[in-house]
Amino acid sequence: MKSQKEKLGTEMAHIVERNIKALVEKRSHEERNKSFQDKIADTVTRFTGSMLFVYIHLVLFGIWICWNMGLLGLKPFDPSFVILAMEASVEAIFLSTFVLISQNRSNALADKRAELDLQVSLLAEHEITRVLGVVVSVAKKLGISNEEMPELHDLLKDVKPEKVLDKIDTLKNEK
Repeated sequence: MKSQKEKLGTEMAHIVERNIKALVEKRSHEERNKSFQDKIADTVTRFTGSMLFVYIHLVLFGIWICWNMGLLGLKPFDPSFVILAMEASVEAIFLSTFVLISQNRSNALADKRAELDLQVSLLAEHEITRVLGVVVSVAKKLGISNEEMPELHDLLKDVKPEKVLDKIDTLKNEK
């Protein structure tokens, strides 16, 4: 027969496993439902953030520069490198736009996850406050004094998130 601790450990593992599966499924769902434009932007961003992209540019720009400096024995087509500069500028504009599109989408997902984290934390804080109240009631019934814990009264109050945010803003503004 399993001990209470073993049962709890198994149940916790099941709960954690269930949560992991739910999060993985949610991410898969979001990935499957990305718009065509987001898929293109992510693909371009992923490629341009790779070493293959760097190597291709080293080769292409190297050949371009060597050709136009006359090092390859071919007639230069861009001796002042104006075309190369223009091409690199246009490429930079497009690449930075693709990166920003991907970052904006990533930031939106991060905001959703932060909102979930906040909601879970607030729920946990509320539950812990209730459990602490029960523990204090049990201690009182058993005649156990909690006078050594002056902060206990404050801990038994629900935290109001808006008040915490106001206090943070006040302290930031004082600096």
